[in-house]
Amino acid sequence: MGRNLRTIDWNISTMDRNLRTTDWNISTMGRNLRTTDWNSPLWPFQVLYLLYDSLAFEDRILYVILGLQVIYYPPLAAVGVSVNLLAIVTLSRGKCGLSKCVTRYLVAMAAGDLIVIIFDLILRQIPIAYESHFRFLYSIPVCNIHAVLLFAATDCSVWFTVTFTFDRFVAICCEKLKTKYCTERTAAVVLGTVILLSCLKNISWYFMLTGWYQLHNTPWFCLLTISVLESRVWGVIELLHYILTPGVPFVLILLLNAFTVRFILVASRARRRLRGHSSGESPRDPEMESRRKSIILLFLISGNFILLWVLLLVHSIWNRMFYLGFESVFLSQLILELGYMLQLLSCCTNTFIYAVTQTKFREQLKNVVKYPFIASVQIIKS
Repeated sequence: MGRNLRTIDWNISTMDRNLRTTDWNISTMGRNLRTTDWNSPLWPFQVLYLLYDSLAFEDRILYVILGLQVIYYPPLAAVGVSVNLLAIVTLSRGKCGLSKCVTRYLVAMAAGDLIVIIFDLILRQIPIAYESHFRFLYSIPVCNIHAVLLFAATDCSVWFTVTFTFDRFVAICCEKLKTKYCTERTAAVVLGTVILLSCLKNISWYFMLTGWYQLHNTPWFCLLTISVLESRVWGVIELLHYILTPGVPFVLILLLNAFTVRFILVASRARRRLRGHSSGESPRDPEMESRRKSIILLFLISGNFILLWVLLLVHSIWNRMFYLGFESVFLSQLILELGYMLQLLSCCTNTFIYAVTQTKFREQLKNVVKYPFIASVQIIKS
C-alpha cells in the first residue's frame, strides 16, 4: 500500500509537514472548498483567500506563485516568440557589424530559445497553468515524445551558449587558433554536433516516461511507473542528465569567462604600457574598445543564463537525490515552480541584451520592425 501511495502525485514529506501545521476545521474547510471554482485558472487565489489562515506560510507562497503563473505565462510566450523571431530575422540579414561566425552562434541561440518557448512554455507550462482547458491532453499518449523534443531543445539552447562562450574565448585569448576555429564553417559543424548529441542524449526519456500527460510539475509532466521512480539505474541516468544540462555548462562558462577576464586584464596593461612608451600619451585604443564590447556582450549573456537557471538546477538535482534515498534535505515545490518561471524568462532576454550592447543591431532591429509598416504604406500609395 505504501508503494502504491507513492505513485500518487503527492509530495509526501511536504504534505506531512503541512498536515501537522494545518488548523483542521473540517466542516468549515469543506464548505470553503466546495465554493471554489476548480475550473477557473485562478483557483489558487481562491484557495488562498478561503483557506489563508489554515495554510502554512510555505503553502501560501506556493499558491501565490501558481496564481501568478496564470497571469505570467501567456504574455511571456507572446514576448518570447516575438523577440526571438525578430532576433533571428535581424541577425540573419548580416548587417549588425558582427562576424559571420558570431552571427551563426547568435542565430542558433535565438532559434534554440524559440523552440524551448514552443515546447516548454506553450505546450507544457501553459497547459499546466490552465489545466481545466487542456484536459483533452490526458487522452493523447504522446507525452514521452514531447519530453524527448523538449529536453533536446533545452540542451541545444544551453549548449549553444557554451559554444558561443568558447568561441569568444578562442577569439580573444588564442590568436594562433583563432584563424582556424573562429570561422563560419566551424561554427556550423559545432552547432550541428550539439544538435545531434542533444537528440541522442535525450532518447532515454522516451523509455523512462510513459506517453500519458499528468499536467503537473513534479518535476515530470508525464506519468511514470513506480519502478522508474524508485530505480537507482534510471535515477542515476536522470541525475547525469541534470548534471550535464545545465551543471557542466555552469562550470565551463564560469571557467572560460575567468580565463578570458584574466587574459584581457594582462593584455590591456601590456598594451597601455606599450602605447604609452611609443606615443607619450594614452589615446583611444580601437582594439581594446572592440574587446570591451565583446566581453560585455559575453558576460551579460553568460550571467543572465547562470542567474536565471540556478534555482531549477539546484531543485532538479536535489529532488532526484531525495527519491534515491538521500532524504536529509528536501526543497519545496515552490522552488521548482519559481525555477521554471526564471528559466523560461532566460529564453526571452538575449534579444534585449543585443539591443542594449550592440548599436548596429539596435539600428537594424528598428528597420526590421518598421519594414512591414513602410511596405504597407507603399502598397497603399501605389
